Order: sequence, then structure tokens, then C-alpha cells
Amino acid sequence: MRKEQRVKKNKEFQEIFKKGTSFANRQFVLYSLKQEEAQPFRIGISVSKKIGNAVCRNRIKRYIRQAFLELREDVQDNHDYLIIARKPAADMDFHEVKSSITHVLKRGKVLKKTSYGKNDRKK
Repeated sequence: MRKEQRVKKNKEFQEIFKKGTSFANRQFVLYSLKQEEAQPFRIGISVSKKIGNAVCRNRIKRYIRQAFLELREDVQDNHDYLIIARKPAADMDFHEVKSSITHVLKRGKVLKKTSYGKNDRKK
């Protein structure tokens, strides 16, 4: 993901927390906030120290970024997304993370309607 597609500042994180809507499954919490100006979506990732050591936390963040990179055509633009990893995410491989992220995005209704299930059926 390019730097302009990431939420970095604490002020932006707090705005998404306060004004955004949240959706969750066992592994991830998704906050979504619609932006007024036309822009590509941005993501912020939060992984607590309670989940594991730095190696584990960085692996989870890499998996989340890669999952969003593969789903970028399916995710709605003009939104800021905040992904918070929960404890079970520490034991997952990339394919499990991607399917869990897809599930929480579907629950949040932020995937484009025509894309539901397309990537899952190819394999």
C-alpha cells in the first residue's frame, strides 16, 4: 500500500473511532468512515501488544495490508477504514486472515455488490 493510502495520524484514528461505524467478527474489528471528497480508500491498522511480540504483530499487519491490496478493486472508495486485530488473529496464516477480512468487510457492506464471492470461487 502506498503511504497516501494509510491512516497514520492519531487525530485521524480518533475521528474514525468517534464518527465511524464498527463491524466485527472473532478476529478483527472494522471501523468505516465515509469521506466527502473523492479519493481512494485509506486504511489504518492497530495491533495491540497483548497479541504477541513485535514479530507476530508485524506479520499480522503485513497480512492485513496484503489482503487489502488483493481486494482493492472490490473495496469501496471514499472511505477510511480502521482494522483492529484481536487475539485469535495471532494464530492465523495469510489465507485465513484474508477470508476473515473479507467476512468483516461483507458484514460492513463496504464490498462492491458485484464482487461478493468472486475471489472465493476461483480456487
